[in-house]
Amino acid sequence: MQYSRTMSTRERSSHRPLIGLTGRQKKGDQIVNNLDVLADVDMDLYFSDYARAVIAAGGIPVHLPLDVAVVDVVERLDGLLVSGGADIDPARYGHAPVADADTPEPARDAFEHAMVSRAVERGLPTLGICRGMQMINVACGGTLHQHLPAHAKFDRPVDELSHTVTIDETSVLHQFYGNEHAVNSLHHQAVDEVGVGLRVVALASDGTVEAVEHLDLAILAVQWHPEMMQTASTDPIFGWLVSAASS
Repeated sequence: MQYSRTMSTRERSSHRPLIGLTGRQKKGDQIVNNLDVLADVDMDLYFSDYARAVIAAGGIPVHLPLDVAVVDVVERLDGLLVSGGADIDPARYGHAPVADADTPEPARDAFEHAMVSRAVERGLPTLGICRGMQMINVACGGTLHQHLPAHAKFDRPVDELSHTVTIDETSVLHQFYGNEHAVNSLHHQAVDEVGVGLRVVALASDGTVEAVEHLDLAILAVQWHPEMMQTASTDPIFGWLVSAASS
């Protein structure tokens, strides 16, 4: 028997958008205190702060395993958050690796590149964070600086404010933070040549690109980690993503 009905006005107004969250895949022996018998088992990992920030903004986080077909999942999402993590393989933007580059994670690179490309095609509201910004730039045809040690504050608390960024007053980002915003810094790579359809909207004092926006689509990306800062639960950038995904 078939069953269908039309959502009521109240149900539509209370719709909480589904926000896809990308993560990474590790072997069991890479996880501290894991059982030896699980050494060769694949494990999908996601930092909980991303999901918590999405929940606080009114969305429902959906963790995206690397094994899911991009074409199947993108059509069911209302928004996408491309998270931080290891370096992108420089072969994806036509460069040779430098000595300080991380070991490539080809499965994640391929998955996220395909996700971002499809999100652009569909006009899916998308937020990139740290590596996520770099992946958005690469997927749009841009390149990266492979080693900027001055920005790699990996020995500091994750919520420590490292420096301020200057924000373009014509940007969406300016509506949230004004002319300047204090941020943490947990990266050693950054945008170099800007991808097609993107524009730079925030810079560090040394000229490092700290945020980009798409010229025509609801795609925004930042180099810092707002989900790890003390204001994560109220940071307007997550509200922007959830609001855009609800439209």
